[in-house]
This record gives sequence, C-alpha cells and structure tokens, in this order.
Amino acid sequence: MIPRTVEKYVRELLKGFPIVTITGPRQSGKTTLARVIFADKPYASLEDPDVRLAALDDPRSFLARFPDGAVLDEVQRCPQLLSYLQTLVDGDGRMGLFILTGSQQFGLISGITQSLAGRTAFVELLPFSFSELQQCQKLSENLNLALLQGCYPPIHDREVAPRAWVSAYVTAYIERDVRQITNVQDLETFQRFVRLCAGRTGQLLNLSSLATECGITHNTAKAWISVLEASYLVFLLRPHHANFNKRLVKSPKLYFFDTGLVAWLLGIQSPEQLETHPLRGNIFETFILAELMKASFNRGEKPALYFWRDSTGNEVDVIVEQATGLLPIEIKSGRTLTPDSFAGLEKWLAFAAGSATRPSLIYGGAQRYTQKGIEVFGWKNAGEVLG
Repeated sequence: MIPRTVEKYVRELLKGFPIVTITGPRQSGKTTLARVIFADKPYASLEDPDVRLAALDDPRSFLARFPDGAVLDEVQRCPQLLSYLQTLVDGDGRMGLFILTGSQQFGLISGITQSLAGRTAFVELLPFSFSELQQCQKLSENLNLALLQGCYPPIHDREVAPRAWVSAYVTAYIERDVRQITNVQDLETFQRFVRLCAGRTGQLLNLSSLATECGITHNTAKAWISVLEASYLVFLLRPHHANFNKRLVKSPKLYFFDTGLVAWLLGIQSPEQLETHPLRGNIFETFILAELMKASFNRGEKPALYFWRDSTGNEVDVIVEQATGLLPIEIKSGRTLTPDSFAGLEKWLAFAAGSATRPSLIYGGAQRYTQKGIEVFGWKNAGEVLG
C-alpha cells in the first residue's frame, strides 16, 4: 500500500472526535485508508445489499454489533443510520469510535451535518498526490505519461492499463452514481455532456454554450455540473474579488480532479498524441490545480484558491488567500521558460502593490530557482508552493 499523507491528520482527529468522516471520489483510497487506521476494528460496507438491509431493518441491533466502533463504508447508502449513530456515540462518550466513508457530497454531507454536528470531523481524500507517488517511485519521469495516467490509486498499485481502468471506472461508477444522485433519463446525452466538459477543462465555464452544444436546457446543464461536483469529478475555481480598479471576469473556471480521466474522455491514447494536443496546456493546468487542492486537503485545510482575470485579458492562473497576503501562482506547461512567461505575474504584482506574498510560477520542467523575485517550481514540486 502507498502511504497517504493525510493519515496522520485523521489519527489526530480521532483523538478529539468520536467519528471521522472521509469523503472523496470513488476509488480514491478511502476504504483502504480507513481500514489501515482501524486495522483492529470491524468493517462493514453498506454497498453490500445484506449489510444495508440489516442496517435499514434494525439500526440499533446493527450498531450493537460494533461496541468498540468500526469502519462503516459508503454510508450515503443508508443515511437513516446517522441519527442512531448520534445516540450511540453520545451515550458512549469515547473518542475515535467510528470512521465513516462516502463517495457523494449530496445528501451525505447534509445528513451528517444535521445528525452528527459536533460529533464528526470531515476529511476529503482525493487520488494520489505527486509527493505520495514520488515516495514510492511511482510518479513517471515523463510528464506526458504522468498526465495520461492520472493519479487514481488502482492505476498505480495494480497491473492494469490506465485506459482500460478508466473505461471501466466510467461505466461502473460515474453512470451508477449519476443515477443515484439525480434522475438522468438520457444517459447517452449525459455522457456527451461529460465529454464536452473535458474539452473545456481549465476554461471559463459557459453553461449556455454547453447546454446548446449538448441539446439540453441551461438549468439541466447547471444541475449536471452540480452532479459532477458532488461525485468529486470536477471542481469550479472562482474568480478572485480584488479588482484593483479593473473590471473582472465573473464566471468560474472548470477543472477535473484527474487528468487521466480527462485524457480518456478526449480520446488521447499516447504520450506522443498528448504532446501535440491543442488542450495540452489546459490539461497541465488541470494537473497542477488538482495537486494544489490535494496539498490543502491533506493538511486538513479548505482550499482558498481563486483565479484573477480582468476584462482586458490580464490574468493570473491561481490566487491563494493566506494569512500573510495573496499568493499569486502562474502555471506554464512548457519545459523552458522565457521572459514572457513571467509577464502575467509581473502585471498583477504592479496592480496588487503590497498585498502579494511569494509570487510563484510552476512549469513543465524540473528546476527550482528564483528569477525576478518570483519562485519557480518544477511540476513535481507543485505541492510545495503552498508552503
């Protein structure tokens, strides 16, 4: 098993909460992590029809099987259990009794917030980070291959071709989860919608354009984006509010959490094909944004990530709100940097005056150095930018 950075944080939380809830996309390693931490406690998956039926029929008797706690997997399948769990942990009083896992934000988070407020901590587990893969020498030296593979655990700890696994993942999880979350009547149209979203990763989200191209209504497109967010497949990067007397773009940008999935959806089959693909820069930017999200989640922090773009085209890819100020980050997919590579950051720094801290640039090369007062990071060290 490849060790997970967030394990230490989860163990600390279990000292102060009776329950820790681990959420994240399917196959991100939630069950494996929970069972490693609670190696000496029972495990029950509510995906199992028999287990779920027992929990639904007699919740008190079901929980009585676990007097010293357990791992309860995929609890979104049995939300009725949460109220009984509240009564149990309140009466017991011990910390670190249960780890819950769930793969969907809809329903699960609202149900837990209502039933287990103050009794559970939340941890979001995404696929492997660069540093996790590097520690086990699983991160490819070839950037294009790394983009193509993505970071889902099964691709790195099994003997399976990435394209074959992603194809099965889309069928087995995305389509099934979609049906559980919302009543999508036309699955073929939804699949087309997801592919169109992949073609827009790293770009401003234009729901009207998506809806028109897919032949659906604007409201349906908005609802389907929410479904993809709830399944931890995509996330939206909001524009930063500081205008510096400039008119700002107000639409969010759309990103996928995994570039292996994006590549499969776009039909990219080899590193050589990716090298010349017109969306390679967007895919690389997606790769880095997902890494920054993981770096935040693994420290138990909510990512305070934004982008900045004004109406004249000035842009900085990422603005991070930190206690010490605003951290601007530019992302360049090329392996060689030119003076123009720093132009966007330099313009923003001129607007931002004294509100900036540690301006940084992440690129497709390997060197780390400082140039023009800007810290430059190779792609493998992207997670270090946040400190």
